[in-house]
Amino acid sequence: MSENSARSVTVERTGTGHFVATNTRGGTISFGTGSVSEFTPVELLLAALGGCTAVDVDLATSRHAEPAAFSVEVSGNKINDELGNRLTDLAVTFTVTFPDGEGADRARAILPRAVKTSHDRLCTVSRTVEIGTPVTATVESA
Repeated sequence: MSENSARSVTVERTGTGHFVATNTRGGTISFGTGSVSEFTPVELLLAALGGCTAVDVDLATSRHAEPAAFSVEVSGNKINDELGNRLTDLAVTFTVTFPDGEGADRARAILPRAVKTSHDRLCTVSRTVEIGTPVTATVESA
């Protein structure tokens, strides 16, 4: 485990159904209920799943060749059952192409292994979702 393993963001309300998350480096992202073009929390989870694996795969393949195209589609079904609201059937689908050339041939060859390694070991987001981690929700008095 790394020395600095703690991760956090702060979420602040900016209006009815609208929020901004701020990370410890000062980066921000707006989200809300989806009443406008903003992302919903569910869409942010899907983006985190795809983004986490995309970073791993990009690092592994782009050292051999710059991709000509690189996209990741993440989908799932939102349901409400006896367990409450949740997503099922999560799927992460890569569409990656490389130009011709020796480095590109190597990148194409390692692409499936890079996706598998990210999914099976490296992507913190998908590993957390698949393994399951308890979430504690508390109210701090002001």
